[in-house]
Amino acid sequence: MVSITDLIRREFDVKLSEVSVGRLMKRLGFTPQRPVYRAWQQDPALVGRWRREEFPKIAARAKREKALIFFADESGLRSDHHAGTSWSVKGQTPIVKATGARFSLNMLSALNALGHFRFMTVEGRVTAKVFREFLKRLITGMERKIFLIVDGHPTHKAKLVRAFVEANLDRIELFFLPPYSPELNPDELAWAHVKTKVAKRTAQTKEELKAAVDRALRQLQKMPDIISGFFHTPTCMYANV
Repeated sequence: MVSITDLIRREFDVKLSEVSVGRLMKRLGFTPQRPVYRAWQQDPALVGRWRREEFPKIAARAKREKALIFFADESGLRSDHHAGTSWSVKGQTPIVKATGARFSLNMLSALNALGHFRFMTVEGRVTAKVFREFLKRLITGMERKIFLIVDGHPTHKAKLVRAFVEANLDRIELFFLPPYSPELNPDELAWAHVKTKVAKRTAQTKEELKAAVDRALRQLQKMPDIISGFFHTPTCMYANV
C-alpha cells in the first residue's frame, strides 16, 4: 500500500510533511478511519451475484418452505489477545498483569435476523466431526427447517458433513457464500462483539478463558436486538429478511 505522502511525491514531485498532508486531506473532506480489509482474491462479480440473485433465491425458498435462514461461522480466541483501555494517571501508561502462557479456545455459532443465536465452544481444531456435532445441536428443538449459510471452508464440505445433511434434508440444508467474502456474514460481527468483551479481561488459565467466553456468548444470546442489529450494517443489510 502506497502512502499519500509517497503518492504526492511520485505524481507531482512535491514533498509534503505528514502534518501538511493531514491538513490537505481535511480540507478535501477526508478523515482518518479504520479501513475494512478485503482479500484481493475476492471476485466482486460473484459478490454482486450473491447479493442480487443467489441470496434472494434462498430467501424466497425459505419463505415458501417456512424455513429459518441462519448464518454460521467459526472463530478462535487466544489468551494473549487483549483490547480496551484502563484508567491511569495522565502521562503514565497503565500496566495490567497477564499470563505469558498461550492457550486458545475455538467457537462456533449461528444467528439469524430474528435475533436467534446458538453457539458451541470446543478445545482443539474445528474438524468435520465437530461441525457435524454443531449441526446436530443446531437442529435440536427447532420446529422449522434451517437454511444454514456458511463459507466454503473444506470442513463445511467434508464427506461426513454432507452425509449428515443429506440424511436430515427435511431439517437442514447448507448454502455457501462467495469465496473470500467474510463481510457478507453477520456472524463475523458476533465474533467481533464477543472478542471485544473477552479481551478486556485477563484470563490466567484456560478454564478462566472458557468461562469468560461462555459468559460473553450467553450474554449475547440474551440480547436479540443486538443480534438483529448485525443485519442492519451496510455489508449485511442484504440479509435482513
